[in-house]
Amino acid sequence: MIDLINVRNLKKYFPVSASLFRRGGMVKAVDDVSFGIQKGSTMGLVGESGCGKTTIGKTILLLQPPTAGQILFDGANLLDLSARQIRGLRTRMSIVYQNPHSSLNPRMTVFNILSRPLLLQGIKSVSERIEIISGMLAKVGLNPEHLGRFPHEFSGGQKQRIAVARAIITNPDFVVLDEPTSALDVSVQAQILKLLRFLQDEMNLTYLFISHDISVVRYMSDTVGVMYVGRLVENAGKTQLFDQPMHPYTQALLSVAPIPDPVVKERLRDILAGDIPSPRNPPAGCRFHTRCKLAFDRCKAEEPALREIERGHFVACHLV
Repeated sequence: MIDLINVRNLKKYFPVSASLFRRGGMVKAVDDVSFGIQKGSTMGLVGESGCGKTTIGKTILLLQPPTAGQILFDGANLLDLSARQIRGLRTRMSIVYQNPHSSLNPRMTVFNILSRPLLLQGIKSVSERIEIISGMLAKVGLNPEHLGRFPHEFSGGQKQRIAVARAIITNPDFVVLDEPTSALDVSVQAQILKLLRFLQDEMNLTYLFISHDISVVRYMSDTVGVMYVGRLVENAGKTQLFDQPMHPYTQALLSVAPIPDPVVKERLRDILAGDIPSPRNPPAGCRFHTRCKLAFDRCKAEEPALREIERGHFVACHLV
């Protein structure tokens, strides 16, 4: 299959201003990350808070300009395109944010919220917009009678359905799902995840699914990337990664994930010691060596490259 998204050596640094109590510098939120996402598939991106997952999603959509690297969308490098060409591609890319309570304008009705993307496409006719929006509401499990209501009149799950409808109403090819269920109750999470999978099959959508929940990533994803302090430390097919994790950090993450089966015995947990390094001043060599029980001298001096160890299984570790 062909990659719809191909990210090459992506970097995103944020400058830190110097002050009386703080030296200036750069926060290396994303530092030399490369991966591809095939058309119609889902790549899960997992890691601890602050590892750069959301920054990657926003940078791919050019909501934040990258510091360096390439972002290929359907073969075209987005960084080589003009502002007019980028605007033409906006309808093919979209995002669903984590918190529907803050991502929806409380002063706008559902009709107005879902009308804005259509107006930007040049669909001026009110009757045509009502027809498109009503059809989209039906797809996400809402009714046409909801058109005149405001966000505060809906539950959290219904709000997220509205946010999903807004993201896909332009029939995009690629959608970034930035922890779309973390602000919802568990039962509602399941409904939204089933909806996202249904819409993917129905519309042949390609997803980048960002989450810190291992079980949700396993349910949704075809491939999985593991982030640590701005770097991709492992990237593989879902079955490969969950059945045979190779990086010590991935092994530690999976060891503490709960097993939803009372018959299966709990696995031996690998609790990581120490704190996550700051992306402003990451350690030399492998960024994980300060918390890795298997680290040796080379890990402290040389940063490992992301290498293909087995077919489709990439790992950045000197031990494999």
